[in-house]
Amino acid sequence: MAVLIASDLHKDIAGKPLLRGVSFKLERRERMTIAGRNGAGKTTLLRMLAKETAIDRGELSLAKGARVALHDQRPPRERRMSLRDYVLSGCAEELRVEAELTELERRMAEGAQDEATLERYARAQARLDAYGGYLWRDRATVMTRGLGFSEPDLDRGLDTFSGGQLTRASLARALATGADVLLLDEPTNHLDIESLEWLEQTLVGLDAAVVLVAHDRWFLEAVGTAVLELEAGRSRFFAGTWHRWRAEQAAREMALGKAIDKQRAEIERMERFIERFRYKATKARQAQSRVKKLAKVERIERDPKDGQGLEFAFKAPERSGRVIFELNDGLIQIGEPAITLMEHVELWLERGEHVSLVGPNGTGKTTLIETLAGRRELAAGKLSTGHNVKVGYLSQHAEELGAGGHQGQSVLEAAQRATGLTPNKARSLLGSFLFSGEEAEKPLDGLSGGERRRLSLAILVHSGANVLILDEPTNHLDIESREALEDALGAFEGAILLVSHDRALLDAVGTRTVAIEQRTLQSYLGGWPEYVRVREERRAAGEDLQGPVRISTNGKAPQSGKESTTQPQKPKPAKSAAASKKSIGHPKESTEPSKQSLTPSKNRLREQQKAERAVEAAEAAMRTVEDELADPAQWASKYESAKSEARHTAAKRAVEQAYEHLEALQG
Repeated sequence: MAVLIASDLHKDIAGKPLLRGVSFKLERRERMTIAGRNGAGKTTLLRMLAKETAIDRGELSLAKGARVALHDQRPPRERRMSLRDYVLSGCAEELRVEAELTELERRMAEGAQDEATLERYARAQARLDAYGGYLWRDRATVMTRGLGFSEPDLDRGLDTFSGGQLTRASLARALATGADVLLLDEPTNHLDIESLEWLEQTLVGLDAAVVLVAHDRWFLEAVGTAVLELEAGRSRFFAGTWHRWRAEQAAREMALGKAIDKQRAEIERMERFIERFRYKATKARQAQSRVKKLAKVERIERDPKDGQGLEFAFKAPERSGRVIFELNDGLIQIGEPAITLMEHVELWLERGEHVSLVGPNGTGKTTLIETLAGRRELAAGKLSTGHNVKVGYLSQHAEELGAGGHQGQSVLEAAQRATGLTPNKARSLLGSFLFSGEEAEKPLDGLSGGERRRLSLAILVHSGANVLILDEPTNHLDIESREALEDALGAFEGAILLVSHDRALLDAVGTRTVAIEQRTLQSYLGGWPEYVRVREERRAAGEDLQGPVRISTNGKAPQSGKESTTQPQKPKPAKSAAASKKSIGHPKESTEPSKQSLTPSKNRLREQQKAERAVEAAEAAMRTVEDELADPAQWASKYESAKSEARHTAAKRAVEQAYEHLEALQG
């Protein structure tokens, strides 16, 4: 049975049509993503479904008793409450029923035992049970933890959180409601990859209908079961996953292009006939017939916005030295008193390498790349920069835009100041980043997040840098612009150090992954899928990949063994090939077994039997995994394939370790 039905919805904005004839229906556990260009009406439609924006025409139907929750990009209005109270405030019905029960319990304690009071109490208790009983508050706690908040955060006031944290609080509030219809506008904003993966699993497991708008393609593919496409005010519903819709959309585009070309050829043929024979007596009637026919032709046209996609490329950079950066025994700290984010950091970047830097929010990714870009001092250690290195830096919030310019400067003025180009050449550059005509005269302070990002990219492309350090470059970009950025970075011949939560970008660009683990760096060969596989292997083996941040009051790194029992080990240099060969060829101790070891003890036999059972259990677990991975759905996308490969590798490694343990006991 459908939970939500939208029939022929219409909406005008400022007297102009925005949405026309939007129709769809959703059942529980269906998750519909809304696709469309910026300004197509995606957010407006979500607010219409939440009944926060009026519907001009059409009908919206909800199942009886269905609850709707909306998360959008507007921060909480009330800031004088704690995070806990704010998240729980979305559960108005639960709070009301609890208050009713409390009042009834007070009356009953005072002697009210009449049938009406008891019946009212029973009904209220039944309603609360339907919402999860008194454990419904635990649901809110689970949601806040999954989105990166700690237990102490729950009692902090909203006015102590950043804008990004408030956005996550809004998402936690919507998830905690247990709504039957969940409306999510850009829920992936301000989430690190760990929280993104948690959110994907949570949404897939909800017994609710979900409607969402997002630009994270891996997220859309992992979560979505249907797509509502908004184009030129009209809607088209597609039942299927995100990548299937993209394939269908591409096929439609090709068919449309062929239809346009065919019609244009036919029109040109008719026009040639008319021009040639309209004044010839024997053909005049046929020519006039074609004139009338031509006037009735309904021209097939593309949406004018279709040609406005972002397309750009980086110029071939100047050749630098082989080594771009080399950081030895680095200490990364921030704030006063000093907070040690990373220590004993070893990092290198070579010419032409495309390296992804990953790690949870707050572990120091931005601080590290700002240090490498020369915008922040290194607390300790040695940082070497190679020959002829020219760094192009793109910050997360485009703070560098307009630096040194006057208040109220325009896009064109900011571009000229940053690039040194003449007005005409600057306009040409801006035009390729969708700032044409009057758009180039817009005040810098009035730009949207997406416009600021496009302007930053324009300046970066012109810079001629041979090393790009990028902090969340896809922020505020729509999907088409993200794909254009992917293409440009993938073709860039210089070095790249990339920080991003966009896994599709990491997959397309990165060839080596550096992860922040236990307050230091670990390097992994390969891109994002390879890193995910290794990460899941290590988690399956019980490794803790993260550790707490420690505070030092003297500005120095905490001493080993004094402030933490989980001091990370500095990576040891690998042995040379000669040393390794020597070690293998000339062992210091004899490997010949002693006479006492020829007869195993009873304890040894028991351990061997236990190890044999462990081998059998590991092999059984691996067979179970292989049976589950035989389902094609487990390999339907890059994201699912990466998870499936990681599960299989972890199971295989568990079998190998079980055999190694058994062989060690038998040796």
